[in-house]
Amino acid sequence: MSGEKQILDMTALELGQKLRTKEIGVKEAAQAYLDAIEETDGEIHSYITVMKEEALAAAESVQKKMDAGELTSPLAGVPVAIKDNMCTKGTLTSAASKILSGFVPPYDATAVTRLKEQGAVILGKVNMDEFAMGGSTETSYYGITKNPWDLKRVPGGSSGGSAAAVAAKLAPYALGSDTGGSIRQPCAFNNLTGIKPTYGAVSRYGLLAYASSLDQIGPIGRDIADCAAALSLISGKDSKDSTSIMEQSFDFSKALESGIRGKKIGLPKNYYGDGLATDVKTKILEAAQTFEALGAQVEEFELPNVDYAVPAYYIVACAEASSNLSRYDGIKYGYRSSDAENILDIYYKSRSEGFGTEVKRRIMLGSFVLSSGYFDAYYKKALQVRGMIKASFDAAFERYDMILSPVSPTTAYEIGGQISDPIAMYMADIYTVSVNLSGTPAVALPCGMDDTGLPVGMQLIGKAFSEETLVAAAAEYQRATDFHKAVAPHAAKGGRK
Repeated sequence: MSGEKQILDMTALELGQKLRTKEIGVKEAAQAYLDAIEETDGEIHSYITVMKEEALAAAESVQKKMDAGELTSPLAGVPVAIKDNMCTKGTLTSAASKILSGFVPPYDATAVTRLKEQGAVILGKVNMDEFAMGGSTETSYYGITKNPWDLKRVPGGSSGGSAAAVAAKLAPYALGSDTGGSIRQPCAFNNLTGIKPTYGAVSRYGLLAYASSLDQIGPIGRDIADCAAALSLISGKDSKDSTSIMEQSFDFSKALESGIRGKKIGLPKNYYGDGLATDVKTKILEAAQTFEALGAQVEEFELPNVDYAVPAYYIVACAEASSNLSRYDGIKYGYRSSDAENILDIYYKSRSEGFGTEVKRRIMLGSFVLSSGYFDAYYKKALQVRGMIKASFDAAFERYDMILSPVSPTTAYEIGGQISDPIAMYMADIYTVSVNLSGTPAVALPCGMDDTGLPVGMQLIGKAFSEETLVAAAAEYQRATDFHKAVAPHAAKGGRK
């Protein structure tokens, strides 16, 4: 059948439809992606662990259940990549850190369990910044992941492996985690769509913690329909996670067609000033005009307190990281130094040798702001600022259905461009961290290319549990534009139809 899409070219939902009609077999689809990984991932390095045997065995099992009518999910049989900070039973889960280089969990994260229950076939675990600490996937113990749009550039982070795998057609969709923009920024750098859900919408059980009050699991895909389908599977209440507060999973069946006419979109003026690359600003303002043409009302406004978001975020996040990562001591599991002579040596040498530079930096900063002499001056004040930022968003959402914002001040930068300047890398999170501090949802999606041909991404931010409104807006925008259909130059080729 000439002109028919090949397996690797299909969106996750398109592939799911072909699997349900038996035009493609589940094992055939998995094999196509496994072959692409073998052929292409050597230059991208998006995967840490490829689960070839497990994926093919799961494909056979899923095929039998689909044939028996036991699996009816639109993503049943569709392969998926999982970020390496989510536990997968019997498979290395390292958070891209040496200190967990031998950790094989005896259980699955809830998000992984829910995908498996609906027939997902896991291709493997993808690369990331160590313990999700970084914005470029350069801090991984397993090496740097490259951007499929330009191999000299970073894919973003910390979910850079998830994004690179999808952009390179080495997975139709992936799960990432977002602590301060780690789903949205890689999507912007790789011309992808992603959802950072409301805090509490998706269980964090089995997610290796960075900052517990900020972390949230979400999907990365080629378009909003794929992301919505994945989020509907992994969201909802989980008794194993005390912060899981959403009783029912999302249902986006109506949202994908409901449009944006009559909705009010706020443009925060203080997001569009100095520091924002001209190309990025131009493309996002063009997107605002598209939303107006689609029937939305767009209005500028001032969003107060967000100038303090980056320092407040790094104080809160590092304080929580200092506490969370204290469990990695060389005693219970994970890496233990081979030349330790006593218990203090075990603690000191295992952590010194097991953690990378950026993780050590954040642990030290977190321990400092939590110390008795500085707790009130830094940590307590950061929590107060966090409350002020949330109040600013709450006030904005009384006037607007959503906020249109940049994701990153620039497009993807060159490998090595910021890793030696942590302050510059931290400031690159200026548009994303406030969403995590306030616990609100956001959708990142492509809105064009800069003058060098690199993707530009924007984000739509909404009030808590307004994912359906954001998905509706994103779907309407992607029906009206084709930016999300552009393919990276270094994406895999092939895969039978």
